[in-house]
Amino acid sequence: MHEVLIISGKGGTGKTSLTAAFAHLSDNAVLCDLDVDAPDLHLVLRPELSTATPFIAGFEAHIDGTRCSHCGTCLEMCRFGAVQTNTTDYRINPLRCEGCGVCVKFCPEKAIDFTAKHCGEWRISNTRFGPLVHAQLFPGQENSGKLVAQLRQEAKTLAKEKGARLVISDGPPGIGCPVISAISGQDLAVLVTEPTPSGLHDLKRVVELCGHFRLPAVVIINKYDLHATLVHEIKTFCVSQNLPVVAQLPHDPDFVHAMVRAVALTEYSQGSTAQAVRNAFNEIMCFFDSSNGRVIQSRAAP
Repeated sequence: MHEVLIISGKGGTGKTSLTAAFAHLSDNAVLCDLDVDAPDLHLVLRPELSTATPFIAGFEAHIDGTRCSHCGTCLEMCRFGAVQTNTTDYRINPLRCEGCGVCVKFCPEKAIDFTAKHCGEWRISNTRFGPLVHAQLFPGQENSGKLVAQLRQEAKTLAKEKGARLVISDGPPGIGCPVISAISGQDLAVLVTEPTPSGLHDLKRVVELCGHFRLPAVVIINKYDLHATLVHEIKTFCVSQNLPVVAQLPHDPDFVHAMVRAVALTEYSQGSTAQAVRNAFNEIMCFFDSSNGRVIQSRAAP
């Protein structure tokens, strides 16, 4: 069983569209949306939603007014401005509370309860391409890295139960904690970029991150016809990093047409762009040696 992660270093490069196409092209795969802050893979895969499982992470404080003596210790100790008072009672603003527990420890009346925090929900749903493991953090909640790690574990467990040969994950954007949690332990990263200054900049950042975790990677250049000079710069950078470019995709309106219809590009079209995506998927699968489960070709670690 192999894990393939599609990431981009930034949003808007087309990684979710490519993930959906790879899901369509794969055989016996488990799918996973690791963008828990703003998931959108389900918009294309249209899953049959299952029962949501609560995601509990961290703690939040609550002041019990019947036990509070209004001494003001919690107000003095809190460094996040979460404790508020109108001189007659004290309360904790949940939007400011960081769950550090200082107020709980120093309250002389033990009037502050410290309860587990319900931060979001995750599901295992059925799609026309196979099971989808996905989640949604509630607005403003943290611990997205922890939720990403849980989704990955659920996807791997499900893949083993079903005998799936592949886990395909749509990764979160950027290079922060959720991406680090998504990258660690993967077999191959597919880096999606575009010929813009920000696209090249963010490609370099995510390549550095993959190098730190010694994760083999390949590159797909989307919208390559936007800027020939930047495409050349991207390809030159990839050569310097021993990164194979497995596809160069044009700025094709078929991507939008497929998205509007909530289908994968390879479902919607048999055109040249869809064929290029098919070729890229086949080449990516060739990076795995079926005899020992290891990646055949990988970039040199720094």
